[in-house]
Amino acid sequence: MSLLASCQLHRIEPWAYLRDLLCLLPSWPLRRVFELAPAFWPETLKQEDAQQRLAANVFRRMSLG
Repeated sequence: MSLLASCQLHRIEPWAYLRDLLCLLPSWPLRRVFELAPAFWPETLKQEDAQQRLAANVFRRMSLG
């Protein structure tokens, strides 16, 4: 519940955040885990490597289609 409240606080659509978060987690470096928090999410999505990881994730592509 607190994760969803944090999304609302930072004006992030919770379901899209959770979808993308679950797509990124398996391949995301542990040392960069704080970048996945809602407070840093908009900046994380601007990063090229995050965009590439999301574009390559078959589950995300299926949910957008």
